[in-house]
Amino acid sequence: MGVIAIKLPDIGEGIAEAELVEVHVKVGDLIGEDEPIVDVMTDKATVEVPASCSGTVVWIGGAVGDTLAVGADLVHLEVDGEGDGVEAPPTVERPPEPAQSELRTQAEEEPDIAPAVPSAAPDPASAEPSGAPQLRLPGTRPLAAPSVRKSAIERGIDLRRVAGSGPAGRITHQDLEAYDPLAPFPLGNKVPRTGVSEFKVAGLRKRIAERMEAAKARAPHITIIEEVDVTDLTSLRQKVNERQTRAKLTLLPFIMRAVVRAVEDHSEMNAHFDDTENVILRYEGVHIGIATQTPAGLMVPVVRHAEALSLLEAAQELERLAEASRVGSVTRDELSGSTITITSLGPLGGLATTPILNRPEVAIVGINKIAKRPMWNGTDFVPRDMMNISCSFDHRVIDGWNAAQFIQSLRRLLETPALALMEV
Repeated sequence: MGVIAIKLPDIGEGIAEAELVEVHVKVGDLIGEDEPIVDVMTDKATVEVPASCSGTVVWIGGAVGDTLAVGADLVHLEVDGEGDGVEAPPTVERPPEPAQSELRTQAEEEPDIAPAVPSAAPDPASAEPSGAPQLRLPGTRPLAAPSVRKSAIERGIDLRRVAGSGPAGRITHQDLEAYDPLAPFPLGNKVPRTGVSEFKVAGLRKRIAERMEAAKARAPHITIIEEVDVTDLTSLRQKVNERQTRAKLTLLPFIMRAVVRAVEDHSEMNAHFDDTENVILRYEGVHIGIATQTPAGLMVPVVRHAEALSLLEAAQELERLAEASRVGSVTRDELSGSTITITSLGPLGGLATTPILNRPEVAIVGINKIAKRPMWNGTDFVPRDMMNISCSFDHRVIDGWNAAQFIQSLRRLLETPALALMEV
């Protein structure tokens, strides 16, 4: 018998380490070749590592949440034949079980202990007042002597709001004297909750935490919020969907087209800032990251070359990437390379948000919910579909004036959707 080590493979260019997010085996398991043994995560993408041969698991190289270097041992397998020189883990010897004669001797040496007999519970009727007010269950009739009830009526006191200090919560004359009508009365027998749940920050949540912290710490944000009249845009979408026999379009493909047209006039927004080398990289192709909520957490799949896609093609690619993100089949390449990001909470969105940059990008477009509001058209108030857009920028390389110009370009394109859809 020999032992073989399954190592963390090289899973991508420039990847030096990965986080262990799931372990599919345990020591003692007999596994076959190509069976998954662990899942590791890099840059939000999860990669499944299979066994290169069959064998019995004798050692596991880490726990969920651990970060391992490429080439590190993941699992040791005991296999038939020769191994690859890996030493088997030491066997832990158990202490010998005591003989029956020893057990009898120990039992004889134990002192006789009488079984505990529970004391009889005191009769509630004969119990002395505790002096501390007792709470009643909601809906129960307060206990009080007739004289106490008469005194309460004369003084205009609602006995349901008085905590009794007598036996079984009975209200006494002293309780009436101590009653403060302005003091809140704790109804019911509620007990303060003191439990604390502890969860290890690992996997995708750990990646999100690291990226958000780095973005806020390294990039000074400037956020501009603008109100946009999207009445014509929502009307156009409705007309397109009435003629569309396939899946109905959301507003997102239309917004993507507007972003593509806006960055044509403001190329500084479609860029990365490498703050290590102090270099700005401006891109001709528009690769739009779409912030997507999944059961595992936030992911940002990328619609590549959005400038070359039709409205329908963009919608189909959005649907494909969103589904892949939700089921966990999205690849590392599909989660990298965006040049500008759109984030939207859809109908859950508030009036305004302050989106955090998706570094090393320098701009992010936040879409908020649409609300019907009365707007003045010069002669009268008319109902219009209004939506706020919240855009954040890296203030190190984007000045406020340039950011405002970009926002206004985006507003004009959304308010006149024909401009965004027109081929030039």
